[in-house]
Amino acid sequence: MSQEPVSIIGASGALGFGLAVRLGQAGIPVVIGSRDAGRAAEAAEQAAAAVPSGTFTGLANEEAAAANELVILSVPFRSQSETLTNLKTVLKEGQLVVDATVPLAAAVSGKATRMLGVWQGSAAQQAQEMVPAGVRVISSLHTVSASKLKDLDHQLDEDVLTCGDAKADKERFAALIEQIPGLRSVDCGKLEMARLTESLTPLLIGINIRHKTHAGIKISGLTH
Repeated sequence: MSQEPVSIIGASGALGFGLAVRLGQAGIPVVIGSRDAGRAAEAAEQAAAAVPSGTFTGLANEEAAAANELVILSVPFRSQSETLTNLKTVLKEGQLVVDATVPLAAAVSGKATRMLGVWQGSAAQQAQEMVPAGVRVISSLHTVSASKLKDLDHQLDEDVLTCGDAKADKERFAALIEQIPGLRSVDCGKLEMARLTESLTPLLIGINIRHKTHAGIKISGLTH
């Protein structure tokens, strides 16, 4: 089983924090990153209170991104470009960035059930264009409910849809995320497919509003 440590940029936010506590509960050392080091330290303390057995460290984004080879980017779309620009000097060749960004229209005061057009095709492809040479990007975590992740008493049972150009990168991430009971990573193809998986977020937001739930996605017919 993978015990590779992970840095989560934006882990003081809902999705990032939910991932942090779930991974920490699974025994994965987690570095929590935030633009403000004090906020990161506070989030790490909250995570430790929720999961006393976990290992959590709170650092400013730059230090967090440099701390581990596997980095999850969990920030709003309006912050993605600025965050990656600030990380250009610390991200290094060989690191794997898992982009969970969704270009929701809410980033420009629009509806959360609508998508923005991204010149590169998807937020993940924009991220790949922005990171330094040798840093690889995969796209994932767009359909998992932040509130369900944070609720450690809730038993998860859903798939995580992952896109990326290298099979080894997707397998490496799967080895991490499948340490969380009830989550399964499904290889959805090349990074260019992220434009489709990212668009499932506003679809699920609409479903959740309409049915007052926190829906997820499960792909049937797979043996794994």
